[in-house]
Amino acid sequence: MLLLLLILSALQHPLQAQVRLPRLISDGMVLQRNTQLVVWGWANPDESVVVEFKGKKYPAKTDSDGKWQVNIAPQTAGGPFQMRVRGTNEILVSDIMIGEVWVCSGQSNMELKMRRVRPRYEKEMAAADNPAIRLFEVPQRFDFNTPQADLRASAWKALTPQTVLDFSAVAYFFAQNLYEKYHVPIGLINSSLGGSPAEAWMSESALKAFPDLAAEAATFKDTVLIQNIERADRERSANWYASLRKKDAGYVDPKGSWLQDTQDFSAWKTMQVPGYWSKTELGPVNGVVWFRKNIQAPASMSGKPAFLNLGCIVDADSVYLNGVLVGTTSYKYPPRWYQVPEKVLKEGENSLVVRVINNSGEGGFVLDKPYELIANGDTIDLRGPWQYRLGAAMEPLAPQTFIRWKPTGLFNAMLHPLLNYRIKGVIWYQGEGNTRRAAEYEKLFPAMIRDWRVHWGQGDFPFLFVQLANFLETRPEPGESDWARLRESQRKTLSLPQTGMAVAIDIGEWNDIHPLNKKEVGRRLALLAQRVAYKDSKVVCNGPALLKSTFSEGKAVLEFDPGGSGLAIRGGSALKGFALAGPDRHFYWAEARLDGRRVILECPAVLHPVAVRYAWADNPADANLINREGLPASPFRTDEW
Repeated sequence: MLLLLLILSALQHPLQAQVRLPRLISDGMVLQRNTQLVVWGWANPDESVVVEFKGKKYPAKTDSDGKWQVNIAPQTAGGPFQMRVRGTNEILVSDIMIGEVWVCSGQSNMELKMRRVRPRYEKEMAAADNPAIRLFEVPQRFDFNTPQADLRASAWKALTPQTVLDFSAVAYFFAQNLYEKYHVPIGLINSSLGGSPAEAWMSESALKAFPDLAAEAATFKDTVLIQNIERADRERSANWYASLRKKDAGYVDPKGSWLQDTQDFSAWKTMQVPGYWSKTELGPVNGVVWFRKNIQAPASMSGKPAFLNLGCIVDADSVYLNGVLVGTTSYKYPPRWYQVPEKVLKEGENSLVVRVINNSGEGGFVLDKPYELIANGDTIDLRGPWQYRLGAAMEPLAPQTFIRWKPTGLFNAMLHPLLNYRIKGVIWYQGEGNTRRAAEYEKLFPAMIRDWRVHWGQGDFPFLFVQLANFLETRPEPGESDWARLRESQRKTLSLPQTGMAVAIDIGEWNDIHPLNKKEVGRRLALLAQRVAYKDSKVVCNGPALLKSTFSEGKAVLEFDPGGSGLAIRGGSALKGFALAGPDRHFYWAEARLDGRRVILECPAVLHPVAVRYAWADNPADANLINREGLPASPFRTDEW
């Protein structure tokens, strides 16, 4: 009887919920200067909460859902400070800085961390020791049903030579430039996810203007459907790899593993590395192919730790040096940078074996990448002939269903929890995930920006984005391009107030969708921030922009705003990247020359020009119109064909 009374009493008088803060409001946070701040959290319904900050108290009362909120008057830059939050319990938040808070979002080129570009920036990373620059990494997840109130476990990190490995490379260089300019603390909130299209970052209400995307979002409200798809994906992949392992002659050969030097390799074929085996007598086979190369190492390298750079490999690889596994990568994008332990490399002949798994498309070693072994200051070039042999042929593996990219899922789980936090602005690097729907992106991208601004409730905060870099192989003649069309959609987004675009067509890599030069991307975004966010009208932040085009018999004249002190040519050679078309709409390369702020175009094949295009290609690597400050002109066209 007594137990029953205790249970009934507990039901009538539940234990009070302790005061809780969102993950963002935690030790080491950076708060936005010069704006009214919001501090919020949860406790028991109808509970009194007091926030103490810099000698002032801010009282609050929780609502029926247990949520409370206080507003703190604008603060000047500085720190560190403490904040106390009192209810039935007390929370002390320490090491708070006040400065500038930037949200860093988009897909893999924003997500890509400093550890992925490490060999290029060793000096910068060693010097990355600044407690005034801090990072908050938003955990990657999705939700199609409910905008989330908080994030999963995460924490603020101050910049050190160790933590810099986890910083978005673009965001780090952006922050570094701003700090050098303004010397105020910088808080970076990295909320990005590789491969994500713009619609994944939009609210359900914003998607109503895009019925097909809204319908897709509604479909994935079904959690059972998601579970079934994910289970089918896992099973299909697991079965494919299990079958591959059983079939792989490199493991099941009765004469022994192909890792053993005692094998007879005389029957193995030869292929040039880098390259793709589809160009050999194997043809476009999927499955696993083994490669091996005997290399001669001098005595100076013997026993020394080594760095093995195998460029990029499609799709997955396991690498063995003298039978010792020195590295493995499960998918095609990361650079193959492997550390070889000491005592593995020996004087004289060494065997290097690479087992390559390719589940679809062309398999092999990506062209124009470095392939080398470095130890004790010596380098062995690994390019050239390698022996190879097919381990197992397989039917292509059907691709994974990337549910995390579906509309509104990332907005709900990775953006909505941030919306109370006051920010200076957003830097954004995305577009690759929408290149096949460039026309739609022309409306989708500005709709996403407006959606964020409405939900944040901070008006037209600065939104700075990176235009797609040059990528894929160059083409000998002018033609159509999904990448160029999407760049145009990005450029048109500049019609929105408080936006800026960093042009990147000169710093990409034809063979890598994740170009390594993130330092220049960060610098160009920082220049835009100085102009757009900090209103410094003296900063040159844009390259040349077309003002006017006129056409006459055999000639086109383009007038530009140079964006700086004048027009120039990258490399100082002839202007390239311009194409002219007549009434037949067929474009030909044009001869171009500078004339002050004008570019004069002529083409013998186009007697009556009516349209011009510049840098209109997936990879306009030759396009070289810049201003004297070195910033490139954005691709453009005068036609709407």
